[in-house]
Formats: sequence, structure tokens, C-alpha cells
Amino acid sequence: QVQLVESGGGLVQAGGSLRLSCVASGGTFSRYTMGWFRQAPGNERSFVARILWNDATYYADSVKGRFTISRDNAKNTVYLQMNSLKPEDTAVYYCAADSGRWTVPHYTYQYDYWGQGTQVTVSS
Repeated sequence: QVQLVESGGGLVQAGGSLRLSCVASGGTFSRYTMGWFRQAPGNERSFVARILWNDATYYADSVKGRFTISRDNAKNTVYLQMNSLKPEDTAVYYCAADSGRWTVPHYTYQYDYWGQGTQVTVSS
């Protein structure tokens, strides 16, 4: 069973930066597609970014150019560097893993494993 543990959330002013980390255990991390999602109060969980096993990346339009997803297979860790943060980025951020069932997973149902989430709050 794969376990995912996020860290790095917090309170930051608009325009600031945060780096989220997600450490995986219990599986073959290098083969997984890793994704970041977020959920604001009253909203559905939405896609933010993903990185495939071959380091190909894809971003939601709302974060493109501001967020960067990366992975370190030696550390079983995926990162989300968030720059130029806006109040609308406020949400609980979740790390997710697809064990290989999908070529390019994009939706929540396509990911097999989830972390508990980390809160990101951006003040104006």
C-alpha cells in the first residue's frame, strides 16, 4: 500500500512563494504519475499539476507560469514550487499517485492514492 505525506503548507502574503513536498512510501515511486490537486471550501477538488514517470509535466491554466512540479525519485518525493501566489490559490493541496493505470491521468478518479492534504492560505 502506498502512503503519501504532504508538507510545506502555510500562510503567505500575496506575491509570495511556498514549496510543497510529498513523500511516498510503499510502492515503486519512479513508475508513478504524481499529481497535485487542490480544494477550496465549497468547491470540488481540482487538478493543479502532474508529472509523469518520464518527467513530462502538465499544468492547469490557472497556475501555468507560476507553479512548477518536479520529482526526485531517489527521495521518493514530488514537489510543487508555488510562486506569485494569489488569494485565489488558497486551498487544501493534495498529493496523488497513479500507479500506472492511465497514460495521462487528469481527474481525481484516475489517481489511486492520496495524501491527507496541506493547507495553503494566501492573504491579500
